[in-house]
Amino acid sequence: MLLHFEDRPSTSPLVERVWRSRSEHAGRFSSIASPLWEMVVTRHRGTVQMTVRGPETRATDADCPAEGEWFGIRFRFGTFMPQIPVARVLDRNDVDLPHVSPGAFWLDGRAWEYPSWENAEVFVQRLVQRGLIGRDPVVDASLHGREELSTRSTQRRFLRATGLTRGTHRQIERARHVTRLLQSGAAIADAAHDAGYFDQAHLTRSVKHLIGQTPGQIARGETQLSFLYKTDAS
Repeated sequence: MLLHFEDRPSTSPLVERVWRSRSEHAGRFSSIASPLWEMVVTRHRGTVQMTVRGPETRATDADCPAEGEWFGIRFRFGTFMPQIPVARVLDRNDVDLPHVSPGAFWLDGRAWEYPSWENAEVFVQRLVQRGLIGRDPVVDASLHGREELSTRSTQRRFLRATGLTRGTHRQIERARHVTRLLQSGAAIADAAHDAGYFDQAHLTRSVKHLIGQTPGQIARGETQLSFLYKTDAS
């Protein structure tokens, strides 16, 4: 195992998941598509870095250094940071926030202590109080089939808040769902049907692009994937 992951749900309505991981040795893994953005603290060989990472609309190969530690706060869909638009950090165009000291980084004209597994929710609440984190209710309404605005206005608000179109969001979530099914031992044909793919060829094209492996490779666990977890909606 290249990376060891641990995660937990969050009490914050703005946070999807809190996670942490560590690496034992250097290697490569498949960074899979995700519709969510996150703030990640990296600790490696005495250095600390806070990074804002955006959604990923395709799978890419990623390098992992040896003896690294990561802590991440993954935000709920529709949550955004006004100072760093989601579209700006899409597809691994990460933004590293300035480092101030071993215990702090720079954001919005002030130094912030690096958050931890234990105080992630307190950290997020402080960001909210400073107006550095927001959430657009139109996104939730759209996902639940409630059109509170015109179609064009909804699409514009959805894209601005998430960096994605609704169609791209659906494709990514379906690919992640079928990946969890395959990892749990489901037959490829059954997984394709359950996730709503037309046929196995459609499934293969989609997961190859979004997950970076064929359904057979996923089922066999040939290559480690990046952070993937089961939600209550899965």
